Amino acid sequence: MRVKKISHVAIASEDPDQAKLLYEDILGLNFTGSEAIEREGITTYFYEVGESNIEVLEALSKESPVGKFLIKRGAGIHHIALEVEDLDGYVVKLREAGITIMSEEPLPGAHGMRIIFIHPKSTGGVLIELSEKME
Repeated sequence: MRVKKISHVAIASEDPDQAKLLYEDILGLNFTGSEAIEREGITTYFYEVGESNIEVLEALSKESPVGKFLIKRGAGIHHIALEVEDLDGYVVKLREAGITIMSEEPLPGAHGMRIIFIHPKSTGGVLIELSEKME
């Protein structure tokens, strides 16, 4: 069990075209694709930064978690994702430590990853995603 790298920093955005202008057109980051995650009510846009990514999150409705985030806090950093080995082992360890996770088990995420979120109440105010490539 180990954390391999920062997978991505997710930015909640009200305007993915403006994000494209900044990240791809101005900063020259490589756009690696987008993906709709219907379960979460979002479309994700990934921009490569070395071994990590910036993930721009577009809410598909105001009722989605990201939609509610945008209403409450406005655009900005939504979460930090860490790619790990043995996600299931981390889930057990988090539960044993009394850390609040936001789903009963890892769920499918974007780009072929299994994911689980650690609630900000347990992390000093930062939403943290743990992710692992699906086998």
